[in-house]
Amino acid sequence: MTNIVQNGFEKSGLKKSGKAATVIIGAGFGDEGKGLLTDFHAAGFGKDVVVVRFNGGAQAGHTVVTPDGRRHVHSHFGSGTLTGAATFLSRHFVSNPLLFRREAIELEKMGVGLPAIFADERGPVTTPYDMLINQWAENSRGSGKHGSCGVGFGETIERCLDERFVIRISDLADQDGLRTTIDRIRQKWVAARLTKLNVPKLSGEQKELLFADKLRDEFIDAATELYARIRVARPGILKSSNVVFEGAQGLLLDEDYGWFPHVTRSSTGLKNAVEVAAEAGIKRLDCVYVTRGYATRHGAGHFPHELPNKPYAAIEDATNVPNPHQDNLRFGWLDLDLLSSTIDADFELYSATPGIEINRRLAVTCLDQLDASAFFMIGNKLCETSVDDFAAFTAQHTNIAEVYAGHGQTRETVTKITL
Repeated sequence: MTNIVQNGFEKSGLKKSGKAATVIIGAGFGDEGKGLLTDFHAAGFGKDVVVVRFNGGAQAGHTVVTPDGRRHVHSHFGSGTLTGAATFLSRHFVSNPLLFRREAIELEKMGVGLPAIFADERGPVTTPYDMLINQWAENSRGSGKHGSCGVGFGETIERCLDERFVIRISDLADQDGLRTTIDRIRQKWVAARLTKLNVPKLSGEQKELLFADKLRDEFIDAATELYARIRVARPGILKSSNVVFEGAQGLLLDEDYGWFPHVTRSSTGLKNAVEVAAEAGIKRLDCVYVTRGYATRHGAGHFPHELPNKPYAAIEDATNVPNPHQDNLRFGWLDLDLLSSTIDADFELYSATPGIEINRRLAVTCLDQLDASAFFMIGNKLCETSVDDFAAFTAQHTNIAEVYAGHGQTRETVTKITL
């Protein structure tokens, strides 16, 4: 049924002569293994590669484990960082200076020399006040929570719709101007936004935190540090390098065709990647849609074929730990009909983009966590096949000719299969 033509990242089929661009997109509710696939493809290029964060923000935690056992959850630094890859934060990526600082410290403690980080000056910037609004609003919803991560991503998008309160990467160069905008946000935006979200009156402790100059000044220090570390650039710099576009969240959380209101304020599919590629002059995109061998969702909202417990005993997830905003990671059977229609819906929107050839591939991760058989849904029926055949079977069902099978946490466990 299948022909295994490449095995391991060193034989991934990526040509180091000539430039290529790969797009990694989650095909579910997030947490599909995008960090693993980004690391895999970046490693195939050596250091001649830039990882582009083309949507989302610091709420996207992508785990990479290297063959020598190092582990890091990437949020600002692209998931090729441990291979030495540079990162480009596109104008669709929301930067969070406080969390950027924390991640930089974590990497430095690991002994990682930080590669170059480029950022589009048009990119929005999260403040601690977006984070507070996010957390206070989510806590007030009780059983009606939206499933937010609580780091202010969506609130940043909302605030930046009003020019009076916009903060972008370019604004971080001016501390005095930044302080003025921050004070305007604290005094005018926060109260109006909390009222619109029906958040109860703030407690004395919450008001004290909101108007604490220490929090404002810490943010400005972190913002200044972020601006000093990055190189401001536009997508044109990508044309001379191999590129891996690293998506955040998944297609079923897309702001346009996810199940509202439990979605992200972001285009999670090809839309932003195609836009950045067009601006950069990139002519071909190989798009890899990623899924685990089972379904997961971390946060509230509709979840087809949800199970009360883990579907396989060997499942382990050290990244998606329970938290007050998203609660526990949820599990279900993978619906191959839903997977196929979801991928088709995204791909068909952009496959005929003028001037850019777009191809699609599939990746199925966490196969090592399955039992002797893989279970999945087709036509609302529970089906079964061998784990060895599952990745290829899934690719056939989604009408995709190439699939990456992930049998572990590290890039060396990824196998490319051509049907």
